[in-house]
Amino acid sequence: MSKSNFSRRGVLKTGMVASAGMALPQYLRAQDGGFTNAPGDSDVVLGFNVPQTGPYADEGADELRAYELAVEHLNGGGDGGMMSTFSSDALEGTGILGREVKYVTGDTQTKSDAARASARSMIEKDGAIMITGGSSSGVAVAVQALCQEAGIIFMAGLTHSNDTTGKDKRANGFRHFFNSYMSGAALAPVLEAAYGNNRKAYHLTADYNWGYTTQEAVQSSTEAMGWETVNTVLTPLTQTDFSSYIAPVLNSGADVLVLNHYGGNMVNSLTNAVQFGLREAQANGQNFEIVVPLYSRLMAKGAGANVKGIFGSTNWHWSLQDAGSQAFVRSFGTKYGFPPSQAAHTCYVQTLLYADAVTRAGSFNPCAVAEALEDFEFDGLGNGPTLYRGEDHQCFKDVLVVKGKENPDNEFDLLEIVEVTPAAQVTYPADHPQFAGGALGTCNPGA
Repeated sequence: MSKSNFSRRGVLKTGMVASAGMALPQYLRAQDGGFTNAPGDSDVVLGFNVPQTGPYADEGADELRAYELAVEHLNGGGDGGMMSTFSSDALEGTGILGREVKYVTGDTQTKSDAARASARSMIEKDGAIMITGGSSSGVAVAVQALCQEAGIIFMAGLTHSNDTTGKDKRANGFRHFFNSYMSGAALAPVLEAAYGNNRKAYHLTADYNWGYTTQEAVQSSTEAMGWETVNTVLTPLTQTDFSSYIAPVLNSGADVLVLNHYGGNMVNSLTNAVQFGLREAQANGQNFEIVVPLYSRLMAKGAGANVKGIFGSTNWHWSLQDAGSQAFVRSFGTKYGFPPSQAAHTCYVQTLLYADAVTRAGSFNPCAVAEALEDFEFDGLGNGPTLYRGEDHQCFKDVLVVKGKENPDNEFDLLEIVEVTPAAQVTYPADHPQFAGGALGTCNPGA
């Protein structure tokens, strides 16, 4: 585990003296403040748990950049970024409740066990009071459950599976990022307008919870408008060459390939699909089409010219012209020299939302923070008016439908926004069948 802006060894944060004469680490002092890892008067430690290795490492690197920027802004450095556009005026650049923000980092490796281990270490050894990050829904669900057990708030990073705020939701967990259902609801009308309602789809799906719910959402929304699903095939998350999965598509009777893949998986599967000639193929008297339900600028960059004309959805894009988005793009670009990804955006926003909730609550107690976040309505953070729904801790906001640009102006100008889907179109009841099972439960302060 690496540390940034954190000069002490976590185990040196001590309070009461044990009977054996040893000072107890802060995480064992829950009863002192009534909750796990109650901070002292001078600083507070946040835990940033991201994929620094593995198929989603590019996303993880951008998440860390965003977290570092958020900490800088919270501590009064830089230009303040979105703090000047955020509809809440609670944050003043003086840390959180007057405490300097410090942080520790961990590598999830895009593996649930590794992610839980690094999160546990940050909580137990470094005194982290909040854990955030990740680019995998499998990781998010695992770490969210750990934080619920430990009495720590989990501000999810990039997690798109319905399960995160569906069957695996937890009272200590909160998601700003959109989900699979929202992608399906936003994409279907655009796909129908572009390709018609008489299509046959073949799904290649990452074999974990995100893939399952994304396939379900897109399949459900496209079948509702008349498309037929001819086959669904699961692919390992560790797969790098998808040739053996692409070859059967050509003789399947399908005329649309839906790639329920993300990160390096999507770059590789799309590249293989193009190599097999799917972009130029004809089927059922129509041009063969490819759809990527969850897009990102980083994926588009990795896939290069192969993304041209391909539709997908995204949580946010740096080309948005609202004041909040442009403030963030300006801050991030000044610090790093290039525009941020959607992963960077959601992680930056989650950090500000946590700090704001603590400030409005006047307490680091996770249950006070949760209460401040539940049914909180805000604006100015890049997605239009947004609701953090109390029933399931899911944010509801506008969703973007994008497609690969035919003639990009530069290496970052790869996606164009074709539709800003209003929040009302992607909102669903908390008991929707795609989110069935599980219960939010009650907040755990860990005392």
